[in-house]
Amino acid sequence: MSDTKTQLSQAKQRTNRRIAYVCSGFIVGMVGMAYAAVPLYDMFCKVTGYGGTTQRVEQYSQTVLDRDIKVRFDANTAGGLPWEFKPVTRDVTIKIGETTQISYEAKNAFSQPTSGRASFNVTPQLAGAYFMKVECFCFTDTELQPGETMDMPVVFYVDPAIVDVPELRNIQTITLSYTFFPLDQGASQTSAATVPAGRNSNTDADTEFGG
Repeated sequence: MSDTKTQLSQAKQRTNRRIAYVCSGFIVGMVGMAYAAVPLYDMFCKVTGYGGTTQRVEQYSQTVLDRDIKVRFDANTAGGLPWEFKPVTRDVTIKIGETTQISYEAKNAFSQPTSGRASFNVTPQLAGAYFMKVECFCFTDTELQPGETMDMPVVFYVDPAIVDVPELRNIQTITLSYTFFPLDQGASQTSAATVPAGRNSNTDADTEFGG
């Protein structure tokens, strides 16, 4: 009887170990997939324009349509980054296919050097695949000295193919939105307590699409 109990106990322990191994492997696999999903999703968005992600190109449009479209510009900071960040021009009206340059301006309002990196999106999201940026400052690590102001140009055009999309055929306004995030979390947390409330987020374009 004692041997039977011992065998049953050992069998149960082996089963529990197998379950533990399977669960551990599942957890490790899920963590790995989560890390891989971020760059893969980012790549997917850049290729397709999904989620309002704009397209990066190296040449200007060869076609300009006789049709106007307004582009609005939005600026934000997040994570306690102590920067004053805004578009120099709130909006422009251009021809579809016309290459245009505008600028954003960033100023470090903190007493120490701080660094940030910008992400971006376009609203309405479906228009992201047709918003072509020739030059921009997104995903570039930027450091500003105390009180330093930097001009950040953006060169872009709206792809004429946008008029062939049924959902966008009558679009009149697109909003380009940038958000700067801090690279140094320690400095940003300290600066957030120093910079007056309301200085860590600037929304300079009131958009009809929500931007």
